[in-house]
Amino acid sequence: MSLSKTKGLTVVIVVYWVLLSYMVAALIWWFIALERQNTSITQIRLAELTKDDPAYIEKVAVIEDAKKRKTAQYIGEGVTFLALILVGAVFVFRATRRQLRLSQQQQNFMMAVTHELKTPIAITRLNLETLQKRKLEEEKQQKLISNTLQEANRLNILCNNILLAAQLDAGAYASNKEEINFSDLVEGCIDDFITRFPKREVRELITEGLYIQGETLLLQMLVNNLLENAMKYSPKESPIQISLHAEKNELILSISDQGVGIPDEEKKKVFDKFYRVGNENTRTTKGTGLGLYLCSRIVKSHNGYISVTDNQPQGSNFVVTLQQA
Repeated sequence: MSLSKTKGLTVVIVVYWVLLSYMVAALIWWFIALERQNTSITQIRLAELTKDDPAYIEKVAVIEDAKKRKTAQYIGEGVTFLALILVGAVFVFRATRRQLRLSQQQQNFMMAVTHELKTPIAITRLNLETLQKRKLEEEKQQKLISNTLQEANRLNILCNNILLAAQLDAGAYASNKEEINFSDLVEGCIDDFITRFPKREVRELITEGLYIQGETLLLQMLVNNLLENAMKYSPKESPIQISLHAEKNELILSISDQGVGIPDEEKKKVFDKFYRVGNENTRTTKGTGLGLYLCSRIVKSHNGYISVTDNQPQGSNFVVTLQQA
């Protein structure tokens, strides 16, 4: 966060607490003033009584009782107003803090997107200029073309993620579910992943013939995002494990890596929009904070659920549970 924004946030916080303190102090002063008035009125009414009056004691009791009722009324009203003020203050504080956090996450997202867009564009441009200006051997040409296609595919995935997130948030995505072979879909995603990243080791254990009511495009994006997430947050030499099997009427998809893992306090947050795990290892890794958010939304749209646990001996294990067709 920039210095100017930090100063602005500090000013807002200071003003907020000053206003809240003033409101509480005004409420307390209101109670003290009313109680003093109540006491003065009671004393005046008592002074007007005649001690020789046979009903003197009863009248004193009535006046004292009225004073106590007024005091109880002031206390009740004061406590009610104080509770409302505090509840409103907590609500405003949380809403403001949430908005500031979202604003910061959106700023980080824009910076990440800018970087994610510039990198494949720069690489693609450099490769094409090299092919245009130099006559390379066939093997080198194919290597540059393959690298360019990978960057173009990376750019396409990023654009699809941004577009889908916008459509889902706006409720504008038209779902078209059908019965699909989920086993074949997962196998296809794995084959495509191996083609794009031939140096990464993928260990798969897929049960054949498992069907689901779903949308092919969304489920492909789900599996691809989980595979890419495992790849980004684990060492290049470590394997990625993916399994798919059925338990009763549910399909269990599990994708595990041997990376840095996710702290327990951040396991639920990783599915929030724009969120990225707040340590140096992951902050230096490419990403926009949309991948796991989209995974969560896609799974939810298919009436399933997704969770993350620790992998052994290290890393993370993402588990998706879906209803079998």
